[in-house]
Amino acid sequence: MQVQPTPNPNAAKFILDRSITDDRQSFADPAAAIGNPVAARLFAITGVTSLLLLGDFVTVGKSPSAKWSDITNKVKKVLAGADQSS
Repeated sequence: MQVQPTPNPNAAKFILDRSITDDRQSFADPAAAIGNPVAARLFAITGVTSLLLLGDFVTVGKSPSAKWSDITNKVKKVLAGADQSS
């Protein structure tokens, strides 16, 4: 899994070695993620504020006060387990 910065310092793109979804799925808040187990687990990570799932990547938005160093490994762990639990 690769992590790439985006022009927005509060968003990062997590590129997987497989497709996570065939359709664009955008979640602006945890309530929007109801019914999507992967998105719900990502929103459970403190600091995650938005998600975009498309093809083989997930763009994660974070609050300005959150640090990527606190979020990145947790996001990777959720995404690595996505095949087994969703």
